[in-house]
Amino acid sequence: MVHNLSHNNSIINQYLSEIRDVDIQKDRMRFRKNLERMGEIFAYEMSKTLEYEVREVTTPLGIAEVPVLKEQPIVGTILRAGMPLHQGILNFFDQADNAFISAYRKHHKDGTFDIKLEYVSSPMLTDRVLILCDPMLATGSSIVMTYKALLERGIPRHTHIVSALASMQGVNYLKSQLPSNITIWAGAIDEELTAQAYIVPGLGDAGDLAYGTKI
Repeated sequence: MVHNLSHNNSIINQYLSEIRDVDIQKDRMRFRKNLERMGEIFAYEMSKTLEYEVREVTTPLGIAEVPVLKEQPIVGTILRAGMPLHQGILNFFDQADNAFISAYRKHHKDGTFDIKLEYVSSPMLTDRVLILCDPMLATGSSIVMTYKALLERGIPRHTHIVSALASMQGVNYLKSQLPSNITIWAGAIDEELTAQAYIVPGLGDAGDLAYGTKI
């Protein structure tokens, strides 16, 4: 299942327009904050799909029966670009367990690149709900490789993949490579992907815009 939140009028489109805007992008703090806000919106939308149980809560005047989360999810992110989005999701699922994965593109002189994983830190995933976030879903290779690496920690009951911006090619790749118990959440889905695997019109390099240009 794929959820493209840009198809409905909501404030997420305002934040998406700002992270795309070449002038507003000059303000790194605002770029990070907008990704964090988008993470909060994603968390709220995902929360509607989770399991709840009714608990009795004692108020100053009596007892209230309230549906609360049956279990907190595991929130995972791909470093470094995923951190602001991760924080937004964590603001809502504030008791969640967390997973962190270092993945990057190793570029070659001919213009091609490989995806390299260097670090994985995760709790056991068996029969848990996993939220895996990365602000840009371009080819989808990083997400697929990360998901398969995480399976060494157990098989999640369900996985939500969250991206502020995705390409149609990346979405289709995930649908072809990952099992059916996956839900994809995107702020928007762009049609074009360049030969260098950048989304068009996209927004550029989310990690550089959030934290500065890397060597």
